[in-house]
Amino acid sequence: MRAAAESCSVERTERFQDAMEVANNTGGGEGLRPQISKRWRSIMKTKSRKKTSRFQLVVSPYGNFYYIERIRKLEAVLARKPRSVQIDLLGIGEIPADSALLLRSVLMARSPKTRIVTNARSSLQGASVLVWLLGDRRMIRSDARLFFRRSTLSENGEATEVWKDSEAKLLESDDIDPEEADYAKVLQAINEFLPVRELAGRLIQLPVLRQFGLVENEKVDGFLASAFAKTEVSLAAR
Repeated sequence: MRAAAESCSVERTERFQDAMEVANNTGGGEGLRPQISKRWRSIMKTKSRKKTSRFQLVVSPYGNFYYIERIRKLEAVLARKPRSVQIDLLGIGEIPADSALLLRSVLMARSPKTRIVTNARSSLQGASVLVWLLGDRRMIRSDARLFFRRSTLSENGEATEVWKDSEAKLLESDDIDPEEADYAKVLQAINEFLPVRELAGRLIQLPVLRQFGLVENEKVDGFLASAFAKTEVSLAAR
């Protein structure tokens, strides 16, 4: 019992000393409690920003409401300004073009301190490919593939030489599909990462993605890991 009492006394003394240190730094004991509270909130805020958030996005063949709801939740996650957010994409469907463009605008509006990691756990097609490409770091299942078809329209509803089908004809304005126009915008965004003219209509596998530098190279990763390990050892020695 005596040992336990002495332990509690030591603990109370250490807490008091910590509190007095804060008081001395702030010029007295009047602002002691608010300063301690402020310091605690600052520590907790710093810890929360270091956390990596996981965000699952099921690629469903139906249900636009699902994407609207998930985008709203993604905005809430990004508003907390986490250090990084990992978006896991899985499923056999395709994200609608308009939803993909909305996701793009949300991700582009995030804090520059938040890093986006996209993880394709399934093969992706159409506008879903764009969402995956928007990651600062991209991961993909080793046997998964990407696919996007050609479009006959540009964002203005006109045929475009970049991704038009060679046999397609310019559609009349009354026949223009708004969804196809959105898909044309998606292809324009994809074209910033991958050449749409050459790859549209083809299955894109991991080796091609590595050639374009869209996924990390295993040999380079191993070299960097080894180099960083040596650096950490040398710094630890100092």
